[in-house]
Amino acid sequence: MLRPFVVALQFLTALPTRLADPPDATTTGRSLPYYPLVGLAIGALLAGLAWLLSGAPALVAAALLLVAWVAVTGALHLDGLADSADAWLGGLGERERTLAIMKDPYCGPAGVVTLVLALLIKFATLAYLIPNDNCEILVVTPVLGRTALVLLFLTTPYVRPHGLGSLLANHLPRRACVLAVILTLVAIPAFIGLAALWLVAALAGVFLVLRRLMQRRLGGTSGDTAGALVEITETAILLAVVFME
Repeated sequence: MLRPFVVALQFLTALPTRLADPPDATTTGRSLPYYPLVGLAIGALLAGLAWLLSGAPALVAAALLLVAWVAVTGALHLDGLADSADAWLGGLGERERTLAIMKDPYCGPAGVVTLVLALLIKFATLAYLIPNDNCEILVVTPVLGRTALVLLFLTTPYVRPHGLGSLLANHLPRRACVLAVILTLVAIPAFIGLAALWLVAALAGVFLVLRRLMQRRLGGTSGDTAGALVEITETAILLAVVFME
């Protein structure tokens, strides 16, 4: 039980975690149901930092919190968002061209602009939420972002034959993943009340739209589009909270 969680923590964060030996394919697949729990760990760290920064000016606190958010995740999903933006624009609607651009290690103009806009929106929403004592949202947002990943691998083919994503897709424990999603969606309303319905709606809306785009362009998902899903889901949830108040 602990080893798959450590594998998930090692992949999704930059936290200092080590395993005595590399995980096998089965263990890698079994790590997927723990993704929401990793989101909970990230959210708890963010909420704790927000509490420590409660006396700081809102803009300063938001900037530091955003830096911590990027640092704790190792900018993993931001990289996927940038690569996906470059590929979607430069791919010209062609599957193979889109996949080839995603493999390019360089970030093009579309990727840079998308990163700036995504971080700007996160910064603005954090600057609004922090003075209003919405620390529970900082816990919930990373959880839902990683729940979207579980849903994606449960319902969408993985288009690349090699790599970590293919191991997750080929060895995921389906029942455990479904249970993880159900427990997460039940626990969040118990934690923050009926407002969770708006957040789940934001998750569902982003997931359905992006999954459809992935299916139409690629016939499935890739590691980069999975990362983009996390970033866009988190941003949508933060915006939903702002417009809900």
